Amino acid sequence: MAPDSTPQHAFITGGGSGIGLACATRFLEDGARVTIMGRNHDKLIAAQQSLSSLGEVDVVAGDVANEDDVRSAVETAHAHLPLTIAIANAGVGTAAPVTAMDQRAWNEVLEVNLTGTFHTFKHAGLAISAAGGGAMCAVSSIAGIRSHRLMSAYCSSKAGIDMLVQVTADEMGARNVRVNSVRPGLVETEISAQLRNSDAILGDYLDCMPIQRVGTVEDVAGAIHFLCGPEATWITGVNLSVDGGHHLRRGPNLQA
Repeated sequence: MAPDSTPQHAFITGGGSGIGLACATRFLEDGARVTIMGRNHDKLIAAQQSLSSLGEVDVVAGDVANEDDVRSAVETAHAHLPLTIAIANAGVGTAAPVTAMDQRAWNEVLEVNLTGTFHTFKHAGLAISAAGGGAMCAVSSIAGIRSHRLMSAYCSSKAGIDMLVQVTADEMGARNVRVNSVRPGLVETEISAQLRNSDAILGDYLDCMPIQRVGTVEDVAGAIHFLCGPEATWITGVNLSVDGGHHLRRGPNLQA
């Protein structure tokens, strides 16, 4: 992580499961303190218990779409130990044709995925800057750069995240805060279960990948760990594809 002996503290949204939980595991194994945030308090407590043997884990329940929740969570975490790392991982999805998309569903995806990342960068960025610097990383998606039919809201939110990363990196470099994103392909998470459970859709995804396998949360957490670590201290504003090479080809056919 940091190239010096500064105590590390990672704030992770959507930290109760999936990629967020895998990130928490990696940072704890490095000796960092971790604070995980999510909407489901029971899931957070279960995650905390599963991680407790690795190090110090705090939990804060809240919705990243609510700026007051994020502000309060960051302030609580920062008061325990100054934040040096933030992972904007919380996300949701929906599927419908553009012409049939319910506006409430559209709004929820944009508010959680894109606005939630903005809230995290805003408040965690201020805290990390005040602590002397560090790194932030957002979880984007292959869907941010390749069309996924029926996923207009999700695709738009992830494309927005990647540009937000670039602008925030441009602004925060002078404050010694690096900002990057990872673009996972199809990964074994709760949000992708419906896609993976369809043989036709899964097969089409795999046909789009030079490395033909579904990704693991550890694959993505490893990339995030690198981008937030000492090996990447001259890397900022990068949107890194972690997708088995899927970005080299086309988007999947979700109507398969």
